[in-house]
Amino acid sequence: MAELTTILTQDDLKKIVESLARRISSDYDGCDLLCIGVLKGAFIFMADLIRRLTVPVKVDFLRASSYGSGTVSSGRPRVTGNIDMAVDGKDLLLVEDIVDTGVTLKRIVDHLKTLHPKSVKVCALIDKRERRDVQVNIDYAGYVADSGFLVGSGLDYAEKYRNLPGIFQLNS
Repeated sequence: MAELTTILTQDDLKKIVESLARRISSDYDGCDLLCIGVLKGAFIFMADLIRRLTVPVKVDFLRASSYGSGTVSSGRPRVTGNIDMAVDGKDLLLVEDIVDTGVTLKRIVDHLKTLHPKSVKVCALIDKRERRDVQVNIDYAGYVADSGFLVGSGLDYAEKYRNLPGIFQLNS
């Protein structure tokens, strides 16, 4: 079993999500907001986030993967599945668990912009900049991580550890 080092506790996550929800609710007051979660990692964070929003919100998902069963991005993100809702003229908030290299996020944002939304912004629980390969804009970042492979609260390693109640660094 791998050793885990606590990065964020449940209480830390609750405070982060509440802060993000206040900012997003303020920024999108009176807007037609559609939150698009990136599966599988963002589902826990997105559920916590939308429960705390004070503005009406619609929800959809798409799936992306670039890690497989490793701890290093393949550099070749796979984006699968389609958004079921019409996005033309809507304010989109893409919800990510973690932004690392930025390659997957850029691909998704570029695709969403071709669908003619009113706006596209990004909310990420974790902004991990140490290995950023592509410049991407994260409008709402919950926590900036310096380094390490992180798991918990939706983030996984080979489909394990998603259920952990906080964010942990995986030490081999």
